Parts: sequence; C-alpha cells; structure tokens
Amino acid sequence: MTNDNIIPQEWTKFYLKDVSFIHLMTHRIFNVLIVANPYDAFMLEDDGRVDEKLFDEYMELGMRYPPSFTQVSTTEEARRVLESTDIDLVICMPGNADNDAFAVARDIKADFPELPCVVLTPFSHGITRRIQDEDMSIFDYVFCWLGDTNLILSIIKLLEDKMTIEHDIEEAGVQMILLVEDGIRFYSSVLPNLYSYILLQSQRFSTEALNPHAAAQRKRGRPKVVLARTYEEAIAFFDKYADNTQGVISDVRFP
Repeated sequence: MTNDNIIPQEWTKFYLKDVSFIHLMTHRIFNVLIVANPYDAFMLEDDGRVDEKLFDEYMELGMRYPPSFTQVSTTEEARRVLESTDIDLVICMPGNADNDAFAVARDIKADFPELPCVVLTPFSHGITRRIQDEDMSIFDYVFCWLGDTNLILSIIKLLEDKMTIEHDIEEAGVQMILLVEDGIRFYSSVLPNLYSYILLQSQRFSTEALNPHAAAQRKRGRPKVVLARTYEEAIAFFDKYADNTQGVISDVRFP
C-alpha cells in the first residue's frame, strides 16, 4: 500500500460506521421502591395508577420491560424489601409513616451507598423551606410532584441516561442534550415534556429499521438527557461531551 492510500488519522472521525444498538442502554431500571406514607401513596393512586400508566406509556412508545413498583411506608419495611429484592431505584416522599424522607434516605444510603435515591415531594412552601435547610447531597435528585405520571418515567429515563451515557457515547457516539436548571419545580415540569418529545422522535426514527427487532434496537440510540443543577456541573458535562452535545437548554440564570 502506498502512502497515498493511507487515511490520515484526523479524518477517521468523519467516516460513518455501523452501530451495534444492542450494546447500548445496557443498564436499565426494572424494580422501583417507593417509600411513602399511606396518604401520599393514595395521592399517587388518585392522580392515576403509576404502574398502569407507565405500562401504557411504554407500550404506546413501543418500549419493552416497564419497571415494576413496590410501595412501603416505613424504614423497616424498606430495609426488608431491599435485602430480599434487587431494587434499582428508591423514591422517597416526605413524611412517611415513621420518619421523614431525609432520614429514610440517610438510612438507605448508609446500607446501600450505590443505590440511586430520589426525593419526590408535593410542592409547598413548608417543603421548600425544609429543602433549603437540608443537606441534599445524599440524594441523586429532588423532584416536585405536579400530578403528572410522566414525571416518574422521566426520573427513570434520566437515571438510565446517567448510568449509560459514558459507555454509549464511546460505543456509538450518541448525542447529549444538556438541561441546565436549578429550579426544582421548573425542571420537574420540563423533563416530562422533553422526554416525551425525544421518545416520540426515537419511535419515528425506528420506523426506518428493516424489521421490528431492529426497530426496538434503534430506540436505544436516542439522545441522552443530562440535568446539571450548577454552573460548574454544566461546564464539566459540556467539556467532557462537547463533540456529542446536540443542544443546551438553560435560562442562563443562577443565584
């Protein structure tokens, strides 16, 4: 082979390559534990059965394996479930039967430090003041429950994206959408709309596949959503994945 036929190394990034979608989204959330008092659990049911609505949402979008939910109301019940079941995500709602969500999360994180833990709280001035005075670093995220079951789907997808973004970008060059926002109520309302749009576009993109199996695999290549709640966090994500950043959503305002 002559030197004229050698492709310069810097050109290789412009060449298209086959993507093995089956190797993407290798970490999924299948089992969710909700720690809430009977009233909050009833409120979730009253707003619409979460598991049924999520199942319908998954089927409508052509997604497989919707997560299953287990609900408990005390720390001891939560510990028994965690010791006997492979739980992928814990959602704590403030004011469960024998303690508050913050104490429950500390107990869970002490015994299961790698387990994702999220606070889902109704919006109120009392809760807002409590959050301002609390060390929230023990939680992966805090969300405001606005009665939209699509928020649960968004929480699950956000955590799945967080677990798989580095591998999937290196493996197939998937794109990232960076949401920069520190307002809990705002990003709790934006994320369901953002994910609904992305998943709908992913479903349309999958119709280009040759068969249903290939269509299901293609959906794994959808853009990842990353939530940054501080300027420093946003810059770190952008610097790391600048070449794969599809867009940045921000109100360009921080305290």
